[in-house]
Amino acid sequence: MKNINTRRSIRKYAEKEVSNQLLNQLLSEAARTQTMGNMQLYSVVVTRSEEGKKKLAPAHFNQPMVTEAPVVLTVCADFNRATTWCEQRKAQPGYNNFLSFINAATDALLYTQTFCNLAEEEGLGLCFLGTTVYMPQMIINALQLPRLVMPVATITLGWPAEEPALSDRLEREAFVHQERYHDYTAADIDRYYAAKEALEENKEFVKINNKETLAQIFTDIRYTKKDNEAMSEGLLKALQHQGFLE
Repeated sequence: MKNINTRRSIRKYAEKEVSNQLLNQLLSEAARTQTMGNMQLYSVVVTRSEEGKKKLAPAHFNQPMVTEAPVVLTVCADFNRATTWCEQRKAQPGYNNFLSFINAATDALLYTQTFCNLAEEEGLGLCFLGTTVYMPQMIINALQLPRLVMPVATITLGWPAEEPALSDRLEREAFVHQERYHDYTAADIDRYYAAKEALEENKEFVKINNKETLAQIFTDIRYTKKDNEAMSEGLLKALQHQGFLE
């Protein structure tokens, strides 16, 4: 069993299958997580086949772990199932809107985190792919997702074949606010980010990229304004295509 204080993102996996029995157990147990109105506004697409993984890989910038992991899970915000239920029970659903997407996405992400915690307790390794919302239409096409179903999270899953170093985290004081939000002074920023900026690997990132500060690595290289705007446009188009922005 793993302790939350020592959890790591695993990107390399042993050549060992994750049994259907264990996977189904975890998928069932994760459903005990919080959910809006007890509606369970999520669905999970399990991908084990090489063909299926290869179809998904381009949407995740062809990161090797997508095709190398024994299992890839795509967790979707799903109002299709609830809408169909309502229509078949003489009810008039009104879930083709942005608020409904937010509610379903929240449900899906709560489910995802609960699944991750349970999987790691069993000794499995996993990695959460933030790329899911970068090019969602590719995933929608690959998985043939119907209207009112939107991918929001992807997990690569398997037995660990590595033990990478722990990634750094900000101290609690940097993100916990008492009674109300207290905006950050320049001194606060200096104090809260000092340890992150002092890490040798981060200083090396700055050096090899010919940047002045670590922040510039994020704004100029990793998450640029241009890319954010382009992918935002793609996300909005996908939401419209899936019926959440009509």
